[in-house]
Amino acid sequence: MLWLVVFLAVAVAVQARQAASVMASGRVTRLREERAALEAQRAALQRQVRLATGRKELGRRAEDLGLHFPLESEIDLLRLRTPHR
Repeated sequence: MLWLVVFLAVAVAVQARQAASVMASGRVTRLREERAALEAQRAALQRQVRLATGRKELGRRAEDLGLHFPLESEIDLLRLRTPHR
């Protein structure tokens, strides 16, 4: 009778462990899918940022504000003096 109780206890422990591993496997699969979706969304957002900050788009927005790209005669380079040692 004792051996039967020990066998049943071990069988219940094995079954519980297997059920937990199946649940963990399902959760890992869902997390992988969620991560892939988030990475795709991140890539799309980075593309939108690159397009929005590109020279063409910024030039269009500047023209809408009445600004223009500087001509060569309008560009002044400022040189910083470096201390002599």
